[in-house]
Amino acid sequence: MTDLTDMDALAAEYVLGTLDAAERAAVPARRLRDPAFEAAIVVWERRLAPLAHAAPPVEPPAGLFAKIEQRVAAAESAPGGAGNIISIADLQRRVKRWRSVALAASAAAASLLVVVGIREKLTPGLPQNYVAVFQKDDASPAFLMSVDLASRVLTVRRVAAEVPEGKTYQLWIASDSLGAGPQSLGLVEDRNVDVRRALQKFDPVIVQTALFGVSLEPAGGSPTGKPTGPVFHAKLIPSAP
Repeated sequence: MTDLTDMDALAAEYVLGTLDAAERAAVPARRLRDPAFEAAIVVWERRLAPLAHAAPPVEPPAGLFAKIEQRVAAAESAPGGAGNIISIADLQRRVKRWRSVALAASAAAASLLVVVGIREKLTPGLPQNYVAVFQKDDASPAFLMSVDLASRVLTVRRVAAEVPEGKTYQLWIASDSLGAGPQSLGLVEDRNVDVRRALQKFDPVIVQTALFGVSLEPAGGSPTGKPTGPVFHAKLIPSAP
């Protein structure tokens, strides 16, 4: 299992409320220091929001917790019970985690049409317009970029970046949520001509938190599918409409 999969599973469990007390207590601090983890939580909250409203609350049977405590106490008092109860509890926790993730994935798939419809209604609550400046030096921007989340359109323009003979610039997007390293968004060639790229295949939350880069490549673009030359980096910041 990859670190990315572990992070997504943890985010799903946090939203579902299936983490134990110690795991849940560690989440707020990680959300502050790990933008990718925060984005994963937001994505799961949006996926599962329709289900929270669709399912009516259910009260547990009276005395259920007392019965659970009695059974645990009986198991602990039995010969070898303490060791067994720890082993069983650990196994149940692991099974519970995987069941929770599987349930979340099934629920998300089952409610996909609902989520897609509601996501477009939720998005207006977020900033819709963003800009990014790829800085050449303290005084000159190399590239300027804007993103309209409502239309999922990115616009980038070369400003002060010079293009050596036989070279071109290539735009990239990178995020832990995407995996597989930076993904190409195409070439940026002509100065003073806006280059537009569609971002429909990327989740808005990923776009908001992603790292963008413009790399210097051989004519025609990177021969490896990944940045090979010097890279200008930038992140989006909200702007006025």
